[in-house]
Amino acid sequence: MGFYMSAEKRHQPLMVAWHYFFLFQITISLASLGYGILESLDDIVRLGQDMAYTISTFYIYFKMVWFTIYADDIDEVIESLEKCNRRERKGPGLEDIRYMKRWIFLLLSGLMALWLFLIVSFIMIMISAPFWLESQNLPFHVAYPFDLHDPSKHPICHIIIFVSQSCIMLYALIWTLFAEQLSVTIYSELTSDLKTLCMELRIVQERCNGNASLLADEVYDFAKFHQRIISITDRSNEVFNGAFTMQLIVNFLLISLSVFEAMVFWHDPKVAAEYLVLMVMALSHLSYWSKFGDMLTQESLEVAVAAYEAYDPTYGFRSTHTIIWLIIQRAQTPLSVKCRLFPPFNLENNLAVNKY
Repeated sequence: MGFYMSAEKRHQPLMVAWHYFFLFQITISLASLGYGILESLDDIVRLGQDMAYTISTFYIYFKMVWFTIYADDIDEVIESLEKCNRRERKGPGLEDIRYMKRWIFLLLSGLMALWLFLIVSFIMIMISAPFWLESQNLPFHVAYPFDLHDPSKHPICHIIIFVSQSCIMLYALIWTLFAEQLSVTIYSELTSDLKTLCMELRIVQERCNGNASLLADEVYDFAKFHQRIISITDRSNEVFNGAFTMQLIVNFLLISLSVFEAMVFWHDPKVAAEYLVLMVMALSHLSYWSKFGDMLTQESLEVAVAAYEAYDPTYGFRSTHTIIWLIIQRAQTPLSVKCRLFPPFNLENNLAVNKY
């Protein structure tokens, strides 16, 4: 979408110009949202809404800047995954592996379509709100110097601001969706590779059919494959550390804000419902990542079970047994989606947040 500034894209003048133009536009939007908060200090309902929109806009702004800085590192991770997936597979179990990969692809595609539908619906609601709500003149409450946002004083400026907000929101939210999907896909591919490794370990005895030399080669290949997965996971966590940290902070702020506002206005169902929707959105985003993080963790532990099933002390060389036990030992430390400052994304930690 014209906002992935890898080393190759930086040599394209039009891409660079668009990149800085949009960053300038979203900076102005963020400043106007912050300025609008000052006008809402005497209205706690509007103050909560303005703070929620400002926090969300800052997160999108941060993510765009972060992707600009780390685009080359993300490309490096993707290239490592591509090399990892070029392993030649043949024999029993190949069809099961293909079926599993198709299932994961369809799952990601379905979730992508669902998120896209929800985001487009949200955008349409926000853009149309000023046409059916008398108290709202713009999709988001903002303030500009000289009351440029006031339609009665500056109608032309008001129209420009309305169109600008609509276009920025449309582009930024859809871009954020694709950026999130890219990040999730990297970890889902790692989960897919772990599932593949487990399947291959469980059928390795059948595939080798009594050939100890072939078993030794296969097990050695599995050990290298497992080590590559571990290395790519660690590298991915390192690259996405800043994005994950900000994501968790923003989710915590939005959940805390929505719970506070819903409790304050429990007697007003309309206001309470607005903040409950915000809380559900934030928790859904957190649960989305927690589910994929939990899948990665569970599959990484399953490798030890699969390797143990592949172990037969009466068959194979001693070196082969040693490598199998090395795989089991490595798999004792679960892989996870995490940043340095917070616990990893998994369903257990997500449940703790929900209880909070």
